[in-house]
Amino acid sequence: MTTRADRCPGVFRTHEAADGRLARIRLTGGRIEAVALDALATAADDLGDGGVELTVRGNVQVRGLAPEVVEDFARRMEVAGLAAGAEHDRVRNVTVSPLSGRIGGRADLWGVAEELDRLLRGSDAARGLSGRFWFGLDDGRGDVVGRSTDVAIIAAGADEAELLVAGRRTARLVSLADAPSAMLGVAEDFLRRAEGHWRIGSADTAVVDAVFSGAAAHGRPGSAPPVDAGAIAGSAGSPRVGWMEQTDGRVLLGAVVPFGRLTAEQARYVAAVGAPVIVTPDREILLADLSETVAETVVRVLAPLGFDFDAGSPWTRYSACTGLPGCDRSRADVRADLAAHLDAGTATASRGREHWVGCERACGSPAGPHVLRIATEDGYHSAG
Repeated sequence: MTTRADRCPGVFRTHEAADGRLARIRLTGGRIEAVALDALATAADDLGDGGVELTVRGNVQVRGLAPEVVEDFARRMEVAGLAAGAEHDRVRNVTVSPLSGRIGGRADLWGVAEELDRLLRGSDAARGLSGRFWFGLDDGRGDVVGRSTDVAIIAAGADEAELLVAGRRTARLVSLADAPSAMLGVAEDFLRRAEGHWRIGSADTAVVDAVFSGAAAHGRPGSAPPVDAGAIAGSAGSPRVGWMEQTDGRVLLGAVVPFGRLTAEQARYVAAVGAPVIVTPDREILLADLSETVAETVVRVLAPLGFDFDAGSPWTRYSACTGLPGCDRSRADVRADLAAHLDAGTATASRGREHWVGCERACGSPAGPHVLRIATEDGYHSAG
């Protein structure tokens, strides 16, 4: 049984790190409007360390907040529409297939995500979910169901989806219209049985089995077609980086930045494009619904500012935890060490994904196969 307090940060409940308070902002499906991104960048510049970090759940976070500015930061996030009030702020962990509705997939799941977010904000019971509880919406391509979600759906077609509980397929289908209430129902059932656990997968076997069995009440018998097991993480094989043509003929641009960290200036430039922005769980930045002319201009302006639109970029394969000096648990300045490693030209594509960390907690590790490079007293050792 989990007895420790859930200290997962949010906007109103921040985490005390070595470099100041850390606030995490939940983005439903990783989506953020240009005006909200500009407000976030300004707040990060005025009150934080001047950066916006992308997370492995498609959220963003700001570091370096002094205790006396946390309340002001939270107020700004509420005004920008990026926070849902203290009681529901941290429970809105909703990941969506980033390309859903624009490129491929069996269904457009953005409306499902918005309705799930609305239900979460209005549910008294949902306040009891931990900040780690995770909802996933997979449009059928397999890039969400392979992650460690608690409650998920995978589209079986344009109008229905199969429920999953802690990664287990239930062979129960729900209509997309009913999916949000079904997912919330499974989460509320878990809360009634949770007994102190934060997540379904970490609960006792009897609890997991009971929640899994209870999911049958939310749908009819049936299952979604198989998915490509290799599609678990976009960056593991085919990064969402570069110039991509949407189904409607418009352009979607994908980019990466070193360490998945934007400066406030970079974030403002992205916001200035005025297009929908999606942060992926692989720390990619997508700019959607662009005309070809605008897309060409965006690449010309953003590339010199540090945005990499090349799918072969090392930043599609290399990532790192915060390390020193931001984390006092770390044994090394991990990001400086990784930057030096890449500057030395010793990185090779054949090694696949690597995540460099300062201790065994391995914070920020990507989904899917990857090598951990763990800092020790005598250098970095590989694991995984």
